[in-house]
Amino acid sequence: MFRDKVELKDFEKMDPEYKDLLGRILTIQADCEIGGPHLYVEHILPSAPTKIDQLIVARTAAEEIDHYRKMARLAGEIGVDASFVLSQPNQKRYVEAFRGTIATWEDFAIFGFLIDRIGRYQLEEFIDCTYAPLDRVLPDIIKEEAGHISYGTNKTAELAAKGGESREKVQKALSSWYIRALDMFGRSESRRSERYCYWGIKRRTNAQARAEYIKEVNPLIEQMGLQVPDPNAGRLYV
Repeated sequence: MFRDKVELKDFEKMDPEYKDLLGRILTIQADCEIGGPHLYVEHILPSAPTKIDQLIVARTAAEEIDHYRKMARLAGEIGVDASFVLSQPNQKRYVEAFRGTIATWEDFAIFGFLIDRIGRYQLEEFIDCTYAPLDRVLPDIIKEEAGHISYGTNKTAELAAKGGESREKVQKALSSWYIRALDMFGRSESRRSERYCYWGIKRRTNAQARAEYIKEVNPLIEQMGLQVPDPNAGRLYV
């Protein structure tokens, strides 16, 4: 297991596999960061129920764009150009959850509750990772992601608590996004996941991270009076 700390000046000396994996993960992370605003800004920003909600949506998008800039800069420093993801159509995003659009507030709330939470999980993989420049940018990004998660969780609970049609719409959105959320961790038996761990770029395998996520999020769903969806229904990656 590789555990040395790698600075930018050391990068060119690294094993080709390390360089390839780091470039790949920075590109995917940049794509996911910019993918969120491309999903929801067009429809959700103008339809916000209050001015405060509108401000929060705008701030969330601005923070995600800044997260993209930070990841793209790290990629650029090691010779990987991630700028193409700025204009990449949603249907070509690396991760399936970012392929499409979000047009309802139920979907936006669930996205913050479930998908931004996975964003936190993915970022936590890099805490104390072997690539020091990546480790150093994490605290501010993770802090801002926590705000996105909190807002999404609170808004989901608020919509569910209304009961009736509102609860039904939230449950429908939950059932759709829950499956996509679990798929975001990738295949449980992933050799690439194991190599990320070997090189100290990630801390957990896909299966470990997914299991921890389920353990965290299922009780939250139940506390809202919602039903936890079948975790195997419609999954692309198991």
